[in-house]
Amino acid sequence: MSLVKLNIKGISYSQTQNGAYALILNEVDGERKLPIVIGAFEAQSIAIALEKEIKPPRPLTHDLFKNFADRFDIAVKQVIIHKLVDGVFFSSIICERDKIEEIIDARTSDAIALALRFNAPIFTYKNILDKAGIYLKINPEPEGEGEEGADILSQPETFGTETVSGEGYSQYSLQELNEMLEGAVQNEDYEKAAKIRDEISKRES
Repeated sequence: MSLVKLNIKGISYSQTQNGAYALILNEVDGERKLPIVIGAFEAQSIAIALEKEIKPPRPLTHDLFKNFADRFDIAVKQVIIHKLVDGVFFSSIICERDKIEEIIDARTSDAIALALRFNAPIFTYKNILDKAGIYLKINPEPEGEGEEGADILSQPETFGTETVSGEGYSQYSLQELNEMLEGAVQNEDYEKAAKIRDEISKRES
């Protein structure tokens, strides 16, 4: 299976899920977005890593892991989002020490928070992006705005211990769901789009 490289488009606060945030990943050589719902702590950790100038007074958990890994010469080479089951993304951290490679299972939000700290690339498999990716028509932005990886979006999506369900969409036909998905994407309502997407995927599987 071929890997697709991703970068971070932004993080947004959930308007409907208290304490949840949406992490939006973007395929490097394409227009699809992969929205993932994460918790508040992971969102804070990722946001701090994105904003290079922000330094917490004491190391956060992911900073501690980075310090620990550096002390023992462990390098994170890459992160792979390798599985999607019932709206939950599963990831692996590929590490290396003394030229020996190890694969560690991790929650996707933790894996991405560490990838940022190690400047490691993030990948997913093409079939996962085909199943869960969302197309978004990008409007041209004025020069100097929309710096890649730095924008904070306005709506959310799914991951990890928090499952995005299709509850509330089971009564709609597949055609209606696809029309609703298109509308949600155009409105940049990633949370709604993700739930509709998961309902569609469930029916097509």
